Amino acid sequence: MQQLDVRLPMGLLFLSLGLILVGYGLLADPAIYARHSLGQNVNLTWGIIFSLFGSLMLWLSSRAKKN
Repeated sequence: MQQLDVRLPMGLLFLSLGLILVGYGLLADPAIYARHSLGQNVNLTWGIIFSLFGSLMLWLSSRAKKN
């Protein structure tokens, strides 16, 4: 019986959420961030972090399959 590596679905989830946040952070009106988050584009920042983490999980999952 082959077990599912939890890094694969977790990586897909974080990568997809991260890309959605990056897209929203790039397309949203900058005035929103000036009023609500001290001028920082929080969606873009966390989108990049989520995308990097998701990519890392996918890379680790693919590396484990090769071994």
